[in-house]
Amino acid sequence: MTSSSAVYSALAPYGWDDDWADAFAPYASEGLLPGRVVRVDRGQCDVVTADGAVRADTAFVTPHDPMRVVCTGDWVAVEAGGNPRYVRAYLPRRTAFVRSTSSKRSDGQILAANVDHAVVAVSLAVELDLGRVERFLALAWESGAQPVVVLTKADLVTDPVTLAHLVQDVENTAPGVPVVAASAHCGDGLDILRALVGDGTSVLLGQSGAGKSTLANALIGEDVMDVRAARDVDGKGRHTTTTRNLLALPGGGVLIDTPGLRGVGLYDAESGVGQVFAEIEELAERCRFHDCAHESEPGCAVRAAVDGGELPVRRLESYRKLIRENQWIVAKTDARLRAEIRRDWKRKGAEGRAAMQAKQGRWT
Repeated sequence: MTSSSAVYSALAPYGWDDDWADAFAPYASEGLLPGRVVRVDRGQCDVVTADGAVRADTAFVTPHDPMRVVCTGDWVAVEAGGNPRYVRAYLPRRTAFVRSTSSKRSDGQILAANVDHAVVAVSLAVELDLGRVERFLALAWESGAQPVVVLTKADLVTDPVTLAHLVQDVENTAPGVPVVAASAHCGDGLDILRALVGDGTSVLLGQSGAGKSTLANALIGEDVMDVRAARDVDGKGRHTTTTRNLLALPGGGVLIDTPGLRGVGLYDAESGVGQVFAEIEELAERCRFHDCAHESEPGCAVRAAVDGGELPVRRLESYRKLIRENQWIVAKTDARLRAEIRRDWKRKGAEGRAAMQAKQGRWT
């Protein structure tokens, strides 16, 4: 059996620590090997262990539940031998990055596990979509990871004043989140990013064409990820990365590169949305009514901030949109909440009709 010192020596670069060792102890007594999943592909996964990289089948780990399947970043208990080998269990996850699937049941799909930093890559080759940034950040905060926004391809913005304004726009959109303008081509911002992700596990997120694979290669120091050019018309590219790959960084830390995400659906992310829009949540505490919808209610501190120019209308609209979407996702699997939402819609509809009738009465 592989000694504990050999396990530490082999797996420490991938994030193994005393807490993981304690969690694995029951499986060690069964003769299983600890390892970290570096790639999952069609029911098979590549696992780095103290005995080297092994290929294992994941069929024993509830493959029909998208929230419980083995995913990149998991620490697993894998058989020491056999052909094929099997993953017997995964250790309890510290964090999990989850989005909703496109199914009518609105299942969650886990994208990466045991992540400390969620690096949201946003290309400066196209116009900034702040609403999409907020959506990624909501999922990142909800996962339990610390978000980081990287504005990639910063070398394409030649005016430093313009670049500073773009950074400031994203900082205003992402309270409490580091924002780094970086260029993998020129090397700008990479030292700052290495310092941010040099401890723990980081996952790279963003649309196809955002420059994630190029950024991954720059952080690793060699071309380990395939890179293709993005289209000039919209800055999007084909899915260069088709699986989620976990890589140890030479200066410390672990990086998970992911395919470009076309759809970024929220999945029970109320807390994450609240952190993205922390200033709105704080204002809402001063509203006259605790269930204020921030529309036309008297004594609404949020609307007062909008009217006074302290809160951009775009932020409030984005907040409302994500809150509604998250409520609807949760309601699909919660009959009680679904009924509450319907009652709320009926109440607001009645109030709207009453207000219109009152106006018509004043006009006649």
